Amino acid sequence: MTEHVAHDYIAGAIGGAAGLVVGHPFDTTKVQLQTQLHGNQYKGTWDAITNVHKYGWVKGFFRGLSWPLFSYGVVNSIYFGVYGNTLKMLEKDRSVRKSSYLSIYMAGCVGGAAQLIVVSPVDYVKVVLQSQISHDVSGKGKGKQFKGPTECARHIVRSSGLRGLYKGGIAMAWRDVPSYGLYSLTYEYLSLEMKTRGLSDSKGIVADLVAGGCAGTLTWFSIIPFDVVKSRYQADFKKEFSGLIDCAVKSYREEGFFVFYRGCLVTCLRAFPVNAVTFLFYSQTMQYLESI
Repeated sequence: MTEHVAHDYIAGAIGGAAGLVVGHPFDTTKVQLQTQLHGNQYKGTWDAITNVHKYGWVKGFFRGLSWPLFSYGVVNSIYFGVYGNTLKMLEKDRSVRKSSYLSIYMAGCVGGAAQLIVVSPVDYVKVVLQSQISHDVSGKGKGKQFKGPTECARHIVRSSGLRGLYKGGIAMAWRDVPSYGLYSLTYEYLSLEMKTRGLSDSKGIVADLVAGGCAGTLTWFSIIPFDVVKSRYQADFKKEFSGLIDCAVKSYREEGFFVFYRGCLVTCLRAFPVNAVTFLFYSQTMQYLESI
C-alpha cells in the first residue's frame, strides 16, 4: 500500500471515469426496464435495447451522461481515496503486507458512505433523464421532458429545494454502504488469489480485469432489489409513491416478487466490463504513481 494520501484519489478518478463511459448504455437500459409502470413494461431486455436505439446514441443510450461523466471521476476518487486511506488507518502493523479481510470490508463500507454526498444528486438526475426515454417513439403521453441535467436539477430545486436532490438517498445508503464493503472484499480476495497462484501476467492486468469484473457483478446482483425501488421512487414525478416502502409494497402487489429483479441481466452484463475497466485503470495507475 502506498503511503501517499493523494495516490488513491488520483487513481480512483481515472478508473471511475473510464468505467463510466463503458457502462452508461447498459445503465440506461437498466433504468428503462426498472421504471416502466402500468402495462407499459418491456417484453424483455432486447425490447428495451431496441426501443432506446430508436433515439440514437446521444438522446438514447448516452442520455443523462454529461453530469455523471464530469462527477463520477470525483465520486470514485472519493471512494477509492477514503477506502485506501481508511485501510491504512485500520492496519496499524505496517510490517504486514496483507490486509485483513475485515479491515478491507470495513474500509470499503466507509468509502461507500463517503461518496454518497456527491453521488446521490447526480444519480437522481441521471435516473430521471434516463427514465424519460418514452416507450412510445411517437412521443405521445411523455409528460414533462427535460432537455438536460441542468434543467432537470433546476426544476427539482424549485419544486423541492436542495433537499429534493437527495430523493432516494436512504435507499442509496442501504444499497451502497454494505455493498462497497463486499465490492472491495471480493476484488482484493480474487486479485490476490490469482496473482498468488500465477493465474495472471507479471503486471497483474488479467487479475485486475477478472477480479474487478467479478466483484462488480456479484455486488450488483446482491443489491438489485434496493436499486429497483430506488430508481422507481426517483423517477416518480407523478407522486404515485409516498415513500420507499410504499413504492416497494405497490410494486410487489402489482407485479409480484420478480419486479425487484427487473433489469438484473443487463445490470450484471454491464457490471463486469465497467468494473473490470475501473479496477484495471485504478490498479495500474496506482502502480505507476508508486513507481515515480
